[in-house]
Amino acid sequence: MSEIAQPFAPRVSASLVRVANTPAARRIAAVLVLILAWELAAILQNNPIMLPRFSATVLAAIDAIRSDNIVGAVWVSLSVLLKGYAIALAVTLALVAAAAVNGFARDMLQMLTAMLNPLPAIALLPLALLWFGLGETSIIFVLCHAVVWPLSLAALTGFDTVPPTQRLVGRNYGLSGPKFLALILIPAALPSLLSGLKIGWAFAWRTLIAAELVFGVTSGSGGLGWFIFRNRNDLLTDKVFAGLATVIAIGLLVEILVFRTIEQRTVRRWGMAR
Repeated sequence: MSEIAQPFAPRVSASLVRVANTPAARRIAAVLVLILAWELAAILQNNPIMLPRFSATVLAAIDAIRSDNIVGAVWVSLSVLLKGYAIALAVTLALVAAAAVNGFARDMLQMLTAMLNPLPAIALLPLALLWFGLGETSIIFVLCHAVVWPLSLAALTGFDTVPPTQRLVGRNYGLSGPKFLALILIPAALPSLLSGLKIGWAFAWRTLIAAELVFGVTSGSGGLGWFIFRNRNDLLTDKVFAGLATVIAIGLLVEILVFRTIEQRTVRRWGMAR
């Protein structure tokens, strides 16, 4: 029995080492370290209004799901976010397509990107409320601003890095205009485009939460930012942290399930990225 167990033990140890070295295991370890640091800091702080414990935040999140309709708040926020993100993608596609085939349009887009990309989207919320009134349209407007310019910048940068050889191949096949954009420029610039999509999503998500914190209710329903703001006014800090953790969790899920999946099936599979 011992002779069988001796070679088995090193194999088990090697398997554990391989599992521990996987990206998923490292990410889980990082999350556990952060949770432990949070719990210890809360114990040392000993003031649940300033910093609730992680265990108290989990219980508050469960209570918010049961009685405070945090799921409905998440749905309201995500529905507005998806509308704004989709509109921003359509606007960006039109702008970048024009810039790819016309020099004047390209110069105009570069100038607009340089002017408007540094402008915080939330700074436009007062103007949006003045122009579009109290409603979903105002938030969608600032969401579009948050997405269009960083995504346009990423697309233009990606197109500039397309090798001349690939451009010549497209020209030799008689491609021009939208076909040249779709078959040559976009596939070659896909790593930059995916990076721009991720940055645009992050900007839109945090802009939405900030807008809901300022603006409050969207179309008669409170979103996740309003949930955080309302519980902060009631000094329910554990539920505030539960709302913040929900924002982080949704961001991680979109990154892992959507963008990383697309990246694995495209740029990594094609050898365009490590």
